Amino acid sequence: MAIMRRIYVGSALVALFSLVVFTVLIGSGASSAATSTITISTAAGASHDFSVELAVTPSERAQGLMNRTELDPDSGMLFDFGEARPVTMWMRDTPLSLDMLFVGDDGTILKIAENTKPQSDDLIYSGDDVRYVLEINGGRSAALGIAKGDRLSGEAIRPASE
Repeated sequence: MAIMRRIYVGSALVALFSLVVFTVLIGSGASSAATSTITISTAAGASHDFSVELAVTPSERAQGLMNRTELDPDSGMLFDFGEARPVTMWMRDTPLSLDMLFVGDDGTILKIAENTKPQSDDLIYSGDDVRYVLEINGGRSAALGIAKGDRLSGEAIRPASE
């Protein structure tokens, strides 16, 4: 009887520990998404590297940065839509303010939605056809002098024909 009780208690503790670890990982926004380095080259000649998670599948793009409570200053998420088209984004379940950089197929920044409103269902339109959206911390674009017309490059930025 004592052995059965120890096994039950041990199993319960393992299950509880697993649940806690899972909850911490989900709550912290930990992700197993593929990553890449993106370089933004400005018209002023500066360049800035960002380590980005790649959101290429519909489920990855739907999840985005939802429920993230922090994002390193030189990190972000790159949404790849596979082709240039009008894109609509939102901030549902996203507690961080973000800058959304709407980027054409060739890597040119076509529009920046700065300091988006956290937790909002308001729609944020690309305006033009875009292939990518890069999300970084809100205010980071202005702080680094990133503007419309600047360019993204990196392994993840490639023409739709590839």
